[in-house]
Amino acid sequence: MTSAALAAVGTTLLAAACGTEPGTGNDSVTDRGKASRPAGIADVDWLPQKVTVNGKEYVLPKDAKTVRDARIVFKPDADASRDDGGESGGSVGCNSIGADAEINGDTVRITDLVQTLIGCPDPLGEFEARFVDVFQGTHRAEVAERDGVSTLTLTTPGGDTITFREKKPPALKGTRWSLGGDAHLTLTKNNTVTGSLGCNTFRGRATVKDGTIEFGRLATTRVMCAGPVMKTERELAGILSGKVSYQQEHDSLKITKAPGKSVTARAE
Repeated sequence: MTSAALAAVGTTLLAAACGTEPGTGNDSVTDRGKASRPAGIADVDWLPQKVTVNGKEYVLPKDAKTVRDARIVFKPDADASRDDGGESGGSVGCNSIGADAEINGDTVRITDLVQTLIGCPDPLGEFEARFVDVFQGTHRAEVAERDGVSTLTLTTPGGDTITFREKKPPALKGTRWSLGGDAHLTLTKNNTVTGSLGCNTFRGRATVKDGTIEFGRLATTRVMCAGPVMKTERELAGILSGKVSYQQEHDSLKITKAPGKSVTARAE
């Protein structure tokens, strides 16, 4: 995330740079799950879990919106010398964060950090402040795996730590996808779909294959709703008909019927 991208939302940037020279290590290690062997750090969605400063733990608030929006990604840059933030970063659920990241063996160095300056209510605001303080600089990285879930721990020379959990995208089927307001849909493993158009509920056939979903005729209730709601229902019903394409990215699902006719859902 570059500073240009941050500026596009019209928010002031705060830049800071710190850290020491990284240590040496083996960049070819690929044994995910072994302590002190940070394979798989780059290009993974990491959900911050807690920050430990001087032995005191600060835990990411677990409300649905914060967990949904929080995501840190490391995108190493061999020429990390900019002073305007780099491609690494993301959010801990409030402000956007950008930085340069260098990964060398079990050493991760974060420099040139920038962030938006939205006032965040506590406890999220306090967590974010602690996260940013510890995130900048040089860290020893450890990746471990348990029950199929990877965790990443970054430790500063002074012993402060940030713990992350790998944030896997929700399953396409079985997840309730919010279409905005009271509208939602759920695709099932037996090729059916259920949900609501905002007022009326529906169910029908839905076959997922090769980046497409083929909806059969939807059976809906016939409640008379307010005019604007009925208009939205007709538009959604038109999109959720026949063969459509879909694109899932993180926790969003975009369903496209035709150019100009699409809807984007968010995993609940």
